[in-house]
Order: sequence, then structure tokens, then C-alpha cells
Amino acid sequence: MSRIGKQPIRLPNGVEVTLALPHVVVKGPKGTLETNLHASVSAREGEEDGARALFVETVDPNNTSTHAQWGTARANLANMVAGVSEGFSRSLEVVGVGYRVQAKGNLLVFNVGHSHDVDYLLPEGVRAAVEKNTITLSGANRGQLGQVAAEIRKIRKPEPYKGKGIRHVGETVRRKVGKATKAGE
Repeated sequence: MSRIGKQPIRLPNGVEVTLALPHVVVKGPKGTLETNLHASVSAREGEEDGARALFVETVDPNNTSTHAQWGTARANLANMVAGVSEGFSRSLEVVGVGYRVQAKGNLLVFNVGHSHDVDYLLPEGVRAAVEKNTITLSGANRGQLGQVAAEIRKIRKPEPYKGKGIRHVGETVRRKVGKATKAGE
């Protein structure tokens, strides 16, 4: 039995869930997200301790191969509910002498040591705020937000000798020792 899958998802005020299985639409103050559930998983809306909740269940509880889909579907639906009610954010920092980033509407312009500026167009649903050399990405879709952060980091990965590049806030970069000269020659 899936420990994650059997937990109910509490629905905060202002969040509406439309179940037209296998299609699920979640609407809230931060936006609208939709997904299709796996064929071996179903969902229903009910009450848990007097509050609205969403319950995810397997179609065939005796089939143990569906338990992975059960937990995954529950986690994805919980992320959708949290995204439309509160939203998610990721922070990246640009480290290096002369490395800069500017926000121009939906476009981020990076000057990170290439011979040219690198432009990155933000997809719909993701917003960016730039303060000094810190980029704060925010949006309702957690998967899309992580993908955008990974693509931005890939523009100039942190290098191991000086640590220059684009990294997640709080990420530690393993540093290498540079060349050593021979003593006595």
C-alpha cells in the first residue's frame, strides 16, 4: 500500500477541482493547472475532518504494480493544489567578476563570459525578478519552474576552479586545486 497515495489532499479556500476523469483541472488564485491521471488511478472529492479534501485511489488495490502510479498521482495533484493556492519559487545567483543579468519583460539577458549576450525567453506562467545578481523565478507549475531553473543554470554552469557561473542559491560547488609549481627547481 502506498503511504503517500493514501493521504488526503486538503483543498484550501479559493481552490476548485474539476474531475472529468482521467482529466483533472485545478483552479486557484495563482492560476489554472490541468493534468491527465494514469489509467490505474482515480480521484474523488470529499471531506476530511470537516474540510474539503481530494482523495486519490487505485482502481485495482490488489495489483501492487499500480502503487507507484498511485503515489505519483497523489504527489502531482498535491503540487498542483499548492501551486495554484500559494505558488512556488526558485532562486538562482550569478557569480563571477563582470557577470550580470537583466530582466526585460519576459526576456532575461545574461552577460556571463561568452563573446555575446545570451537571451532566455521565459515561458508563459513563469515570472522572474532580478535583484543585483540574484534571479527569483516564481510560478504555479512546480515541474515547469524546475525545468526553467535547470535551463538557465545550463547557460553557464559553475566551474570548479573559481566557482564562476550560474548556481542555485545555497548550492555548494566542489572546488578543485589549481596547478602547483614544483619546489626546488
